[in-house]
Amino acid sequence: MKFIHTADWHLGQTFFGYDRTEEHGVFLNWLAEEIRQKEIDALIIAGDVFDVSNPSAASQSMYYQFIYRVTAENPYLQIVIVAGNHDSAARLEAPLPLLQAMRTEVRGVVRKLEGGEIDYDHLTVELKNRKGEVELLCMAVPFLRQGDYPAVQTEGNPYAEGVRELYAQLLQRLWKRRTENQAILAIGHLQATGSEIAEKDYSERTVIGGLECVSPETFSEQIAYTALGHIHKAQRVSGRENVRYAGSPIPMSFAEKHYHHGVVMVTFDGGCAVDIERLECPKLIPLLSVPNGEPVSPEAVLEALKELPETEAVAPYLEVKVLLEEPEPMLRQEIEDALADKNYRLARIVSTYRTETGNTTKENENWKRGLQEMSPLQIAQSAFEKIYQVEMPVELTGLFEEAYLAATRKEEEEEE
Repeated sequence: MKFIHTADWHLGQTFFGYDRTEEHGVFLNWLAEEIRQKEIDALIIAGDVFDVSNPSAASQSMYYQFIYRVTAENPYLQIVIVAGNHDSAARLEAPLPLLQAMRTEVRGVVRKLEGGEIDYDHLTVELKNRKGEVELLCMAVPFLRQGDYPAVQTEGNPYAEGVRELYAQLLQRLWKRRTENQAILAIGHLQATGSEIAEKDYSERTVIGGLECVSPETFSEQIAYTALGHIHKAQRVSGRENVRYAGSPIPMSFAEKHYHHGVVMVTFDGGCAVDIERLECPKLIPLLSVPNGEPVSPEAVLEALKELPETEAVAPYLEVKVLLEEPEPMLRQEIEDALADKNYRLARIVSTYRTETGNTTKENENWKRGLQEMSPLQIAQSAFEKIYQVEMPVELTGLFEEAYLAATRKEEEEEE
């Protein structure tokens, strides 16, 4: 029995204003062909099907058309989908009765029984081989929010311990009902402790301080394979071959431009995962940073842009990184002029300001005074200096004071 593990599609994402429908279309067509050619028995989607909780009609149409296509082309194919943190759990699960007619199971909501106990049966999905025999018992667990997991008395992290307890309770139930040739498959959308994420990248929405990190020990050795989503870099967790993130099928940020994007194909036999293989998907639009390393001066950036080769094929996404001494109002126009005769999609300009020791010391002294001791103007001036490493111009100071006075008058009128 073979299945494909994928996650983090983020259908409907726009990349710095650019629509990505074509890129997602290329991925889904490729995936449909892989399912057909490799005679896949099950498709596991470990969360973040959509980029936002209220996806567009076009994004939903792409999603449902894909499910219809692959289940029509592959009469034995079964699909299991869990909701991620970007998805609306209720919205994703709402059409379940219709999707079940296409051998598709969706788990978004953690249901509760009358006594308040978690409905563990709802989080269990049976996957059958081509003989019609149940070969995999699937722990279909969506992204868990507060209240979705058992309350555990602990001095440690209540979220991590609660998630661990939910998986333990579910595994205990499945282990009792499994037969000798049946394997247990776990699905999750979470951040495992020790997993590698992109530095200074917020596309995965990880929680500062690791408060939502879950120990890899949550996934017992009794689980034959753990299919994870949420982290966009494909990787093994703690070096365990059978505990994996599939990664995103296309890069979601410039921090992910060097990732190997794709899916994982797993072959089961006799209750064991006997083969695990990475399948890399095609990349339609390349990502390019100028310069490739640390930011440089505006003059150096403009020279590098002029030296970029003309592209006759698909226009790459371009990130420009520039090191400034002070704000440059005409910089964007100059960059666009340098790219005028070239085939590139200017995605973003990252401006970094040179830090001077004197300014840094002054900034720290201001912020140490505390927000409560500073006037709104002083806060604005400190923030401006922190970003641009220069004092706020007199013109901006005047505009801020005008805006603040107008806002104050409006509040006083509303109170009256």
